[in-house]
Amino acid sequence: MSRSWERLLEEVARERYARLLARAALLVPTRSDAEDLVQDALVATFTGRARFTTAAEAEQYVRRAIVTRSVDRARTAAAERRALERRGAWPVAEDELAPTGLDHDVVAALQTLSARQRACVVLRHVDDLSVEQTASALGLSAGAVKRYTSDGAARLQAALGTRADDEDTVPVELMSTPEVRRD
Repeated sequence: MSRSWERLLEEVARERYARLLARAALLVPTRSDAEDLVQDALVATFTGRARFTTAAEAEQYVRRAIVTRSVDRARTAAAERRALERRGAWPVAEDELAPTGLDHDVVAALQTLSARQRACVVLRHVDDLSVEQTASALGLSAGAVKRYTSDGAARLQAALGTRADDEDTVPVELMSTPEVRRD
């Protein structure tokens, strides 16, 4: 009987899927949502500890799981909507996403780097973390951090038309963002 659940799953999916889909379609707005709901319910039913001996019993479990999953989805969607509404009520500065203290050209050049290069360059040269701290923060080896930082800095220099001095570090001072008067 160890493989009987597989036989039941196959039988339910083959012979009762259309009825299950029709049931789910009553609960959600689109066919694709209904298909997802049936899939979720099948997975939940057949990975759980429920034991049934017939396809009819299994179908009943799946039908209940469809309803339960649709209620869960509706609750989650409502909670997400409420959170977005609360967030929407917060005052948002026009330049909230604008980086502070870095020239626009530098920010644009950073966007041309790979994600790892960008992360290493920012952590090492903007946040002034050590190689070891950067490696720990990113889950990389120290050698990988050095390579990504070096490659990223070289690409930045090429993009910005600059070149590094013989010194290992270049001091960077972040400028404060000027206050914006709104009259």
